[in-house]
Amino acid sequence: MKTTILLFALALPILPATAQTPGGQRTPAEQEQADKEQKEKDEKALEGVNDDENKKRRWECSLPGGEYSVNLGAITSVSKASYVLDGTLLVTEVTVDTTGTALARFYYIEPITKDTAFNALDRIQKRAEQLRQRSQNRSGTKADEMAQKSYPATTHARTIEFRIINEVELNALYSSLYRSWNSGKGRTFRIQ
Repeated sequence: MKTTILLFALALPILPATAQTPGGQRTPAEQEQADKEQKEKDEKALEGVNDDENKKRRWECSLPGGEYSVNLGAITSVSKASYVLDGTLLVTEVTVDTTGTALARFYYIEPITKDTAFNALDRIQKRAEQLRQRSQNRSGTKADEMAQKSYPATTHARTIEFRIINEVELNALYSSLYRSWNSGKGRTFRIQ
């Protein structure tokens, strides 16, 4: 009996936040509806995105702000990271490093508000240290350890930069780039 009570007590802190309604948390039905709405919004954001294989052994990208093309053999690394810029903006960035001298950056930027993931992590920290650590381990991101950059002191010379309008498109771009680099097969990615 004591073992059962102990196991139940240990399980309480790991219940999902959606199962709790005090303090403004969503009910499971509300969370399901929010997830459905987000999925529809993401699908709509991807309507103007095309990603096709090509036979050129290079990754090509056509964006409203310009064009970028790189030979797959010249890519030395591909990365995706998030950081806080000047304490007011949350930036998610995809970087393509090559054997050449130019670095390509594709980024999505949003102001830090009560609705951003940055502040959501802050609220989780206030709930309980154990839940915060579990959440950070699951996501692989620790907001308090993110690099903070200051423009223009920490920008890079010889950088080709493209701003992407929404994070869903940036994630699709990264997926295309990584798939092309990893497989060695060229791809043409377009955002209209």
